[in-house]
Amino acid sequence: MSESSSAITFETGHEEMIHDAQLDYYGKRLATASSDQKIKIFELVGKKQNLVAELKGHTGPVWQVAWAHPSHGSLLASCSYDRKVCIWEEVQKNRWQRAMENELHHASVNAVAWAPHEVGRILAAASADGSVSIYTFQNNRWERSVFRAHEGGVNSVSWAPAIPSASLVAQNNAPVKPQRRLVTGGCDNKIKIWYFNEAKAQWDQQTVLKDDGLKHKGWVRDVAWAPSLGLPGNTIASCSEDKTAIIWTEGKTGAMEPVKEIKCNDKVWRVSWSIMGNILAVCEGNNTVSLWKESVDGKWQNLAKCNEGLANKLRANDSKSN
Repeated sequence: MSESSSAITFETGHEEMIHDAQLDYYGKRLATASSDQKIKIFELVGKKQNLVAELKGHTGPVWQVAWAHPSHGSLLASCSYDRKVCIWEEVQKNRWQRAMENELHHASVNAVAWAPHEVGRILAAASADGSVSIYTFQNNRWERSVFRAHEGGVNSVSWAPAIPSASLVAQNNAPVKPQRRLVTGGCDNKIKIWYFNEAKAQWDQQTVLKDDGLKHKGWVRDVAWAPSLGLPGNTIASCSEDKTAIIWTEGKTGAMEPVKEIKCNDKVWRVSWSIMGNILAVCEGNNTVSLWKESVDGKWQNLAKCNEGLANKLRANDSKSN
């Protein structure tokens, strides 16, 4: 079996379901979050996985973890059903401590996401209480602001690229100020876009989504803003319990319009873009993942689909060929 088609599985030692697994910026460490209230960090060396740290501090299922950009140091954020948002810092190699713990939300914290490193050391957290918290490191401490986002609860949050769309093809050479924008998905079946209003020092909603962001017919479980690299246009993916994923793109008027609805066979839980922002992964509740890419004519095509049994099928085919 070739290296390109190989799949590696390993035992994490978690006692209950794993809800999230995230590689760090360099792809050398893997953090996992579980219902057993633990976070584990593995060092990846070739095909080996070495457990190097186990973080304990949550008292409920840990839903998500997120690595900060290495320019901000070795930081890992986590969120849990216990209403806590934690930021962990590696103070020595493989020795971690909590740099910040906050449990001011009134319900489960469902998602965490770091802002682009260009805008500073900033973390967003989405909660089932309907609000989003923004944690900013300034004056040598973590400061929190909060805004109401979705009635019924917020399930997901994703930051826009720091470099505004089309900035690399602008005619003038004026310096570009990094932007602070994010998208959220909620239990009101909507996605919403927010921006930081510098004049008022607060987060305001941007009404640029067609149909007020209401295209799904079920809870929006995840949102993902595609990297743009400063090229023209913005693209957002959303997914829902209504068994669909939707791709939104910026039209000529500046409005974000749904351009592709991907119909699936089960509830869709996660969407994720490739580093270049040109391939979208869509994850369904039946352990199926499909990959989508936009063709030169603007149409989105299904590149591949795989499920949990793919690795076993590859091994079986490989053994037959031998």
